[in-house]
Amino acid sequence: MYIPKHFKIDDEEVIYDFIEKYSFATLFSRHNGEPYATHLPLILKKSENALYGHFARPNEQWKDAENQQVLVVFQGPHCYISPSWYETTKVVPTWNYVSIHLYGKLEIIEDRKVIVDSLNDMVNKYERQESPYNLNDVDPQYIEGMSKGIIAFRIKITKIEAKAKLSQNHPLERQELIIKKLENTSNQDNLQVASLMKNNLQNW
Repeated sequence: MYIPKHFKIDDEEVIYDFIEKYSFATLFSRHNGEPYATHLPLILKKSENALYGHFARPNEQWKDAENQQVLVVFQGPHCYISPSWYETTKVVPTWNYVSIHLYGKLEIIEDRKVIVDSLNDMVNKYERQESPYNLNDVDPQYIEGMSKGIIAFRIKITKIEAKAKLSQNHPLERQELIIKKLENTSNQDNLQVASLMKNNLQNW
């Protein structure tokens, strides 16, 4: 990924927090000699420096993805930035966004306990705390049958590229103008980008 130095995220905790928040990712590999992508939720295990997830068994990407160097893209909020918001006409439109690229080797998981544990981790992550649903309460035979329809995997992370393009290349006053314009909308992406820009001004 092309990352000018003023857009690069170096803080590991910021990167991991972003992955935890925007965990629905796109997994790219070579399949039948061509680029191939699957959109799926992934669980980050920082202690292992790894991602866990699963394919639907009929999705044949898994058949040749094992041992490949794969690319996983985590995409956060993004929005159009209008030049009309600036105090000058010597500007052009642009797009603000945050994106994390992770590279690693994909391994197919066959250990049933690891598979069930990873499914539990995923359910626990996305179910609300007050939800009565618990995977441990489901009939084990049903879980066993359903798990035959998936291919679980682990990706050992070998490289991370993280980019936050949030108008850092513009003067502070202009960044503040952009934030005000974004906050003056009801669009959720705009509001989230404005929040990220504020956080960037304070911490990154």
